[in-house]
Amino acid sequence: MSPHPRRWWALLVLAAAQFMVIMDTSIIGVALPEMQLDLGFSPGDLQWVFNAYVVAFGGLLLLGGRLSDLFGPRRVFTTGWLILIAGSVVAAAAGTASIEIVGRAVQGVGGALIAPAAMTLLMLLFGGNPRELGKAMALYGAAAPAGGTAGVFLGGVITEYLSWPWVFIVYIPIGLATLAAIGLLPAVEGKRGGLDALGAISVTAGLALIVYAIVSADGISAAAGVVLLAVFLAAQRMVREPLMPLAIWRVPGLAVSNLAMGLLGAAWIPMWYFLNLYLQQVLGYGAFAGGAALLPMTVAIMIFMVGITARLMGRFGAKALIVSGLAVLAAGIAGLALVRPAGSFATDVLPASLVAAVGMSLAYIPAMMSAMSGARPEESGLASGIVNTTYNVGSALGLAVMTAIATAQGATELGNVVELTDGFHAAFIGAGVVALLGAILSLVLMRKPTPSPVEPAPARV
Repeated sequence: MSPHPRRWWALLVLAAAQFMVIMDTSIIGVALPEMQLDLGFSPGDLQWVFNAYVVAFGGLLLLGGRLSDLFGPRRVFTTGWLILIAGSVVAAAAGTASIEIVGRAVQGVGGALIAPAAMTLLMLLFGGNPRELGKAMALYGAAAPAGGTAGVFLGGVITEYLSWPWVFIVYIPIGLATLAAIGLLPAVEGKRGGLDALGAISVTAGLALIVYAIVSADGISAAAGVVLLAVFLAAQRMVREPLMPLAIWRVPGLAVSNLAMGLLGAAWIPMWYFLNLYLQQVLGYGAFAGGAALLPMTVAIMIFMVGITARLMGRFGAKALIVSGLAVLAAGIAGLALVRPAGSFATDVLPASLVAAVGMSLAYIPAMMSAMSGARPEESGLASGIVNTTYNVGSALGLAVMTAIATAQGATELGNVVELTDGFHAAFIGAGVVALLGAILSLVLMRKPTPSPVEPAPARV
């Protein structure tokens, strides 16, 4: 089959989608304090602005991949953007905390359709040429840290000089422009098969209930969540075409790598969340200054992920980088646990945040590749979906736990910088312990080094 004549232009559309999906998780961070004041979020409930997106996104990624197979990736990609735009409208227009959470969840549903469809389209465009595939993956992969960096900066600029609803409004013209370029993507028919609706509903609802139970200390919700997850696992055994065939867990290294990814998310996201709040609620930074303060960390992540980590994997292997990355992340978060009520960016935030960024950069890509390296080609999409789901679920659960800890330790009273800092200390310590636990378990359980992928050539368009 001859290559798609406009494949490199199509790649730009797919990379833009990856950029936007990742930016959606970072752009709201700087806007959180303003949203809390305007919409009346309590300190404990504010995390749902992030978690509503992450639970919907992570819980539905496997379903998004299955829908892409059944109905065709371009059609699902288009539908995902329409849903993301609708969620952005709701989130921007929200006048109450509950409506804001609904809008964020709808955005997460859109992202869960976009991400797997984009990866499928990329493989369709470049899978027949290994050299071109390496270039395409390099560009597509670079879009993720770039989106995280842009989100932090744009969130600060928009919140400071416009208002927080604009962090959602910005998705509308970008989404419409992406839809206008859909014709660049290949139109591929779906294939016949069943849809595991019970599995999709039970796993997403179960995860949401468990996160809610942690936030609210509600035993009934926790029990219901566990029951729904048990239903999901039972459904995977019974249905003819499950979302997650349980045999996939026999892939070497998959379980341990997913454990590492889950703990990485459970440490990194709470650190990022509470660092945002510390900068604005304790140090008194405005939205723009708070976003600018996070730029060195996000730029460091982009530089390491794109330019350094792949080379280190080729020399030391995935296990060494996962263990050392989680350990370095734990050290960086431990440094942030020393922040002071009257601290400064230069001494309390910058050094520790850069150490944490290096740790994240070292661990993330090796854990992702380790989870996928043992899978057969026909299982690679499923393995990718599982590890992305694990990271997002770990992020949501970790943030819920650390928020509960911070609230219990005093991070409830806005304006009282001493109590806020005490609560943030507790959250940072908890996140650091999670990262250290991830390093120890990876060291003990990853018994055989995972083969490292060949480093891709630099992308040229």
